[in-house]
Amino acid sequence: MILDRGAVEQAAQRIAGRVRRTPVVELDGAPSGTPVLLKLELLQRTGSFKVRGAFNRLLGTSPPPAGVIAASGGNHGLGVAHAAAALGVRAEIFVPVSSPEVKVERLRALGAEVTVTGAYYADALQASEARARDTGAVVVHAYDQPEVAAGQGTLALELEEQADGLDTVLVGVGGGGLIAGIAAALEGRCRVVAVEPARCPTLHQALDAGAPVDVEVGGVAADSLGARRIGRVCFDIARRTGMRSLLVQDDAIVAARRLLWEEFRVTAEHGGATALGALLSGVHPQSDGERLAVVVSGGNTDPSTL
Repeated sequence: MILDRGAVEQAAQRIAGRVRRTPVVELDGAPSGTPVLLKLELLQRTGSFKVRGAFNRLLGTSPPPAGVIAASGGNHGLGVAHAAAALGVRAEIFVPVSSPEVKVERLRALGAEVTVTGAYYADALQASEARARDTGAVVVHAYDQPEVAAGQGTLALELEEQADGLDTVLVGVGGGGLIAGIAAALEGRCRVVAVEPARCPTLHQALDAGAPVDVEVGGVAADSLGARRIGRVCFDIARRTGMRSLLVQDDAIVAARRLLWEEFRVTAEHGGATALGALLSGVHPQSDGERLAVVVSGGNTDPSTL
């Protein structure tokens, strides 16, 4: 399928009634004085945007008795497990040992069969692919499937209805499924800017290299944004739309996460707060009059770490 606005609109029709329309709030004291809007996608079912793409993928296929299989740092697995349970489909989820226990426990509570293996997401992905070849289960990739990215992009259609005349949307990037869907939905309508942790620069390095490349990942947001290589779906959209990638340091991500708690009493994970870190640290200086929205993408975290 071609990932464009039409694909995202079709995904919105397919998943209607199965996901939440998450709220938008205004951030007081924005650097330029122009209001900044926060799309609180961490209030989505299962705590992140991932459930959008999971439903779109599952509803567009007919899983065999083996069900569906996915590799995840945690959030994607939760989305797949929730969608599978809602549709009466078996789910098998592979996660790396770095996945927070709070996410692993929730996966099991949703009825998924969980395998913890490997140090990084890439290791869990390799193991899941081998298992899928053996069982015939439908693979639901965390970010590098057009159907998944189109589902994630439905967030942008909501945001358009909630905020008139946006100039820029800041989106945190790991493997790139979310920003690929958003950029496809908003192509020619609004600038979409990628924000990555400086220690997980997958898209940034791919754009420099002219192709997806493996990178070393680490830092506070690695559990959710720690893909070792940007997805081809995202890379192609980034090149097509002239997307740029900004890098933010861990201390800016931590500060953004703290602000979200202090101002709104929402418990964002570090990956979920990464895009806001670019604004607060000045990595993306908001220009005068710029109508800006920031996606707060996930909240599966231990509140005691705030």
